[in-house]
Amino acid sequence: MFSSIFEPLSIRIIFSIVTSFLLSMIIAPRVIFNLKSRQIGQTVREEGVKEHLKKSGIPTMGGIIILIPLMITTILWCKLNPFVIIALLVTAIMGLIGFFDDITKVVRARSLGLTARQKLLGQILAGFGAALAIKYYPGLRFELTMPGKEILELTPTCTQLPVFGALDLGWLYIPFAIAVIVGATNAVNLTDGLDGLAAGTVVVAATPFMVFSYVCGHIIFARHIGVVYIAGVGELAVMSAAIGGGCLGFLWHNAHPASVFMGDTGSLALGGALGAIALCSKTEFYLAIVGGIFVIEALSVILQVSYFKMTKGKRIFKMSPIHHHFELCGWAEEKVVIRFWMVGIMMALVGLTLFASRLVATAA
Repeated sequence: MFSSIFEPLSIRIIFSIVTSFLLSMIIAPRVIFNLKSRQIGQTVREEGVKEHLKKSGIPTMGGIIILIPLMITTILWCKLNPFVIIALLVTAIMGLIGFFDDITKVVRARSLGLTARQKLLGQILAGFGAALAIKYYPGLRFELTMPGKEILELTPTCTQLPVFGALDLGWLYIPFAIAVIVGATNAVNLTDGLDGLAAGTVVVAATPFMVFSYVCGHIIFARHIGVVYIAGVGELAVMSAAIGGGCLGFLWHNAHPASVFMGDTGSLALGGALGAIALCSKTEFYLAIVGGIFVIEALSVILQVSYFKMTKGKRIFKMSPIHHHFELCGWAEEKVVIRFWMVGIMMALVGLTLFASRLVATAA
């Protein structure tokens, strides 16, 4: 919409951050008020961290404060193309799954929401649809500049490898894409357990994707660095900026002590958004690096559950996800959050460094 007036992508990225932040700040008080009046509050399980029992009743489903600005800002400042539409649709689908999960918990007071199988099915279908769209949409262009300046045309089933160029996944691409979407969605969801933790970590992870998308969509920069050039994917830098701006506006109210939680409405949508942007920009492996906190949180749950079953009741951590383990070790909630942000920033810098480093530009 406004993208035709403000042509330079860098200008639209800045406007996207500011617009999303301001919209989030504007709608947040009204959303929080409505959630309180409808008694849509957080349910805290008694077997969890005891200090969290005081959070019971704090409004949840606050992810709306991020999603509405994200959608509006992206449509306003992006030049809509297949990549933007795919990312927006995945985000919206995940947001709807999270919304129904949150609302089910409220309507059925003792319910834990949608079943794990129901949520997983929706996530798989969203990932499958995104993979098919990227693989079969006509006219999408992927190319890699080889040593000696030879330009190699790549298939839509390729992915970028840190340092070593690109790899064509072939028939493995669709299950790989589904795994990226499902993994990112659930990893962000597991991270959403402390005031400001998920929102702040998403801001940290979304920032490198502004760079990844911008560079991969710029033919000169992509060829100079040796990354895959993808015509049109630069518009996802605007969406990444909108994610960051919306999360910052939400963080204003979610910082400790939180007055609202994002709920599955926000965490599932944000995970889906990051996963979709990674798929479209062919930076799926970089997501595991810059989103390292999400990976650590998810692995802590997998290890805890697996070890518990294998040993019939023994635990590796005092509680999972791992942020609760550190709380039970005596760390204050704010200390856990800030230190996780610090680790996330370091991992984001590692991801950016690897993205700009190419030993060999190869394609298999």
